[in-house]
Amino acid sequence: MKVTIINGGTQGLGEAIARRLAAGGSEGLVLAGRSAARGFALAQELSEAGTPAIFVESDMEDSAAPRSIVAACRERFGRVHGLVNVAAYTYRSTVLSETPDEWDRMMTINTKAPFFLIQEAARLMIEDGSGGSIVNIGSTAGFGGPPKLASYAVSKGALNVMTKHLAFALMPHRIRVNQVNPGWMDTDSEDRTQRVYDGAPDNWLEIAEASRPWGRLVKPWEVANAVAFCLSDESGMMTGNLIDVDQTVRGAGDLPLPEAGQI
Repeated sequence: MKVTIINGGTQGLGEAIARRLAAGGSEGLVLAGRSAARGFALAQELSEAGTPAIFVESDMEDSAAPRSIVAACRERFGRVHGLVNVAAYTYRSTVLSETPDEWDRMMTINTKAPFFLIQEAARLMIEDGSGGSIVNIGSTAGFGGPPKLASYAVSKGALNVMTKHLAFALMPHRIRVNQVNPGWMDTDSEDRTQRVYDGAPDNWLEIAEASRPWGRLVKPWEVANAVAFCLSDESGMMTGNLIDVDQTVRGAGDLPLPEAGQI
């Protein structure tokens, strides 16, 4: 594990990835996100535990954010070997309820921002000449998704294509690009979404986990393990792969048809 930028690295899955990389002996971490309090606290904690880490306050709706994040990495560490695009926006929308403003925000944060952060990181990797590894965090919704995730599913579908395109384009520079697609995951953000947008009961997690083959939802730590593997030299020349961390098999089995009330 070398120097890695984690976009969206202050909470939830991003924090789990940061902790996993630190435990694996990372040489340095750049945590980017909107929550300054959480970001500075986590960076300080990791630094005091032996992993040099800095926090860069950033909003991925700001087109200047990718450049400022990589510039901070260059200033502190002089190089970058890994990038993880975790930050994402999600909300409930259907083909009938979607609005242009929310569509634009979804595509800006989930598709445009990762592309230009990869562009900036790749420039520094090419300048250094030692290659690199990039991991995008997608979603199994990017292969279609339920009716209530219209623009989110589209944004993650675009990320699927971006990952493969950039993996091929950056191959001559020995920069690998892979993507990890979590399924239904147990995070604070999902808990908030279930309660606020879906009107789920307080024990929604218990009910949901009882319905899954492994008796639980996907946990951030196991997604973090997959990300760490993709970043590491152990994954060799693996590039352009979409890796599902889920409890279903895409393309197999029968799926329920949506009801009219769902849109």
